Amino acid sequence: MAGNSMKDIKNRIRSMESTRQITKAMEMVAASKLRTAQEKAVASKPYLDILHDTVKNLATAQPEETSVFFQEREGGKTLCVVIAGDRGLAGGYNSAVLKMAQEAMDGKESVFLPMGKKAVEFFGSRGIVEKDYAVAEDVQVGSCFSLAKNLTKEFLKGTYNEIVLCYTEFQSVLSQTPKALRLLPLRDVEHEKTRKKSPLYEPDGNTVLHAIVPEYLGGLIYASLCQCRASEQAARRSAMDAATQNADEMIEDLSLKFNRARQGAITREITEIVAGAES
Repeated sequence: MAGNSMKDIKNRIRSMESTRQITKAMEMVAASKLRTAQEKAVASKPYLDILHDTVKNLATAQPEETSVFFQEREGGKTLCVVIAGDRGLAGGYNSAVLKMAQEAMDGKESVFLPMGKKAVEFFGSRGIVEKDYAVAEDVQVGSCFSLAKNLTKEFLKGTYNEIVLCYTEFQSVLSQTPKALRLLPLRDVEHEKTRKKSPLYEPDGNTVLHAIVPEYLGGLIYASLCQCRASEQAARRSAMDAATQNADEMIEDLSLKFNRARQGAITREITEIVAGAES
């Protein structure tokens, strides 16, 4: 019995050592990808800030004219763009943003445009997917601007009265927060009433606004995608680090049990030898 017990423990130790090698390797890969994702997230911010200021200036330049991009609409269909990951093993990264998106659309007539395999699987099984980008890693900056142009066109046609983006904001390596941002109608752009002199636009502010809004939304989607990629790698790194630590603890506990079992077996053998010699 002792021999079988020792063999089982040894097999479990080998299995945990193999698991630990995998989790450690995945942690190192995630850490490497995280650096690249962080750089892209930081690099996209200046362009987005310039676009935001431009839209804000356009809104200020025509206070008497209300653009369709700022008008609230009653009822109608809401499109929710959801960005998740292509793979699991990232802690609660995927489940958090998917759950938040579902709660944000609760009570609304809504359809979803998922990015990433996990989002496609989640919403596709519920039959509420309008269109999808199955592999989030394949979505590049050009795809984001093409998507933004299509979304703007559908919003102007009245297909959707509201467009919402659900993504994960990267705050730090240890903190990622799922967020819902309304893309259209624009509500995060405030009019600067204190501006003394507004810039002049040719041919007019409204025409320029119609041209710049798709670019602004494309920048938002791309920046959010960069945030999500950084968040996913940070979450995976933390999850794999925790898994590696758990494997270390289990190996230590199993090694202690193995040593105790071996010590017990040696003690029994000595006892049997002594008893045999005495008899």
